Parts: sequence; C-alpha cells; structure tokens
Amino acid sequence: MRILYGVQATGNGHITRARVLLPALRAAGVEVDMLFSGRQPDRLFNMEPFGDYRTCRGFTFVTDAGRVRRLGTLKQSRPLQFFRDYRCLDLNGYDLVLSDFEPVTAWAARRQQVPSLGIAHQYAFYHRIPGTGSAPLLKWSLQLFAPVDEAVGVHWHHFNAPVLPPLVAPSPYPLTEEEGKILIYLPFESMDEIRYLLRAFPEYRFRIYCNIPAPETQGHLEFEPFSREGFQQDLCSCAGVIANAGFGLCSEAIQAGKKLLVKPLQSQIEQRSNAVVLEQMGLGRVMPSLETEAVEDWLALGSGTPSPWPDVATALATWISTGRQVPIQVLTRELWRAESGNMLSLC
Repeated sequence: MRILYGVQATGNGHITRARVLLPALRAAGVEVDMLFSGRQPDRLFNMEPFGDYRTCRGFTFVTDAGRVRRLGTLKQSRPLQFFRDYRCLDLNGYDLVLSDFEPVTAWAARRQQVPSLGIAHQYAFYHRIPGTGSAPLLKWSLQLFAPVDEAVGVHWHHFNAPVLPPLVAPSPYPLTEEEGKILIYLPFESMDEIRYLLRAFPEYRFRIYCNIPAPETQGHLEFEPFSREGFQQDLCSCAGVIANAGFGLCSEAIQAGKKLLVKPLQSQIEQRSNAVVLEQMGLGRVMPSLETEAVEDWLALGSGTPSPWPDVATALATWISTGRQVPIQVLTRELWRAESGNMLSLC
C-alpha cells in the first residue's frame, strides 16, 4: 500500500500526531509520502523523521494578542494558489490519501477520485461535542475545508460516537517533577502580556517556548526556542503546564499527569470546545484571558496523576494497512475498552 499523508502544519498538534502515526504505518509495511501545508517551510523544525517531505501554502489563520483575526486571515489567504496546488498535485500511484485536516491533499483526492481518509481532532466535531452549540455550521465548514470519504476524529472522550482516544506516544523521558518549574506554551499571545502575567510569581521558574533564535533568561523567566526534544524533556519534568487550549499538548500533559491551565484562543471554536471539555472532565483549569488571579489559584493546586493513552497509532496502522475491513465503531470500542482502567474509562 502506498499513501500520501497530508498534515495541517498551522499548529504543532497535527505534526505531533504524525510523528506517532507515521512510524506505525511504516512498521505495518505501508509506503508513506508526506506533505505539509499551512506554515512557511523555514518555520518547521525537527522534521528529520519525515524524510523528503513536500510543502504547500495551504490555509492558516492570522492571530493577534490571543485572538483569531478573521479579516487578516481572509486577506492573507491565496485561493488561486490553493486551487493551483490541489489541481497540480499528482496522486497517480497512491492507494489512499490520509489527511490530518490538510486541505490540499483532501481536495486533490476528491478531484482525482482517490480514496481518502481523515484522521484529526477536528473530525470529532462531526459529532455532538460539548462547547459547539453556538456553531451550527461547524460540521459543514469542516467538510468544506478538508473533505474526505471517511472521517475519524480523536478526543479525550468518545461522547457516544465513533471517536478515538488521542494519538500520543508514551512519555519519552522519566516523569519527574521539579518543584516550581512551570512550562509555558502560549504562541498566540503577546509576549509582553505573558511577561506581565508572570511577574507576580518570582518564586517559580517559568520555562517559556517561543519563536526566538537562542535561549534567553530574564530573572525567573527562561525563554527557549522551539525544540521538540527540549520541549518533551521540560514537559516530563515540570510541575504544570500553562498553554492555549490546543488538543495535542493538552493530550500529552494529561498523559504525563501534569496539572493544566489553558487560555483558549478567542474566536476559535475548537479551542473553546476543548476548554469546555477539559473543565467538564476535571482535566484542567480554564482562564478566558491572561489573569494573575487564575494563575495564582492554579499554582496552589496539587499534582496530577499520569494517565497513559492506549496505543491508538498501532491499532490505526493495522486497520489502514489491512484495508479498513472492520467498521471504525468496532475499533473505537476496543480502544476505549483498553482505556477502562483509568479515569477516562467508558461509563
């Protein structure tokens, strides 16, 4: 089997999922080529595991001070470039297009009538997920953005739908807890506002990952350039995580048992829903804006408990490589049953 695997690269969550699923597919004997869109190629990092991958412009959103800017997003979109990209993408020789909410490969597959499969957090919103009631056109907009023949969503709960647990690799380093060490990943927020927020807590060490060329230290604030390995080391050793409400990092923090405080990206329905689910399931605290009081209350909380996710990647890779003969509902039940030993068990 030969697959073209398209990954939305706007955030790191999609890429993190691909880092888990790609080796599982290759281990199952599948030949996989990679395509990434939604980010400038020079802003991708630690991409060696993907080999000789391709990039396209695709679509992304423009943010400013923690909010999606709809007008700016519209202005920077290049629909004619997207049209050319998906029409020129040659899918000859591929048995399947796999899309992690990546529009170029999804639309190319539809145009050339190549079978397509979507695996992404966004596809969970094809079903009734808490926090989405104010977006009646959500499913339609998702189908328009990256249409696939079969859509498989992932989430922290099944919600009585064929939704899988997150695709997360086991923690790569020993799980420890350095007292007072807090990991910060707020790429959509103003750096000045982050500094102002954290100034009131000099007794803590804040490890802040951001778009800088080299490490910097400003008192109790430690700024680090983007690094997959360095970030994973800090995630495994920190006492807690403050982040936007992206699905990938929250899933890793839950697995590692790190207490979690999220500030959802405003005007972004996915993150708003994620925040609702985190609170409803007792998996994290939410602050609508960068608030000192919310951080103070959260810092006083105790540690979490590690909660490993099942091996979704291997199960999916086997399912795909054997022709998806078993209905996705069966695979869903099996994987959530494997989760029944911890706090996210089936009711």
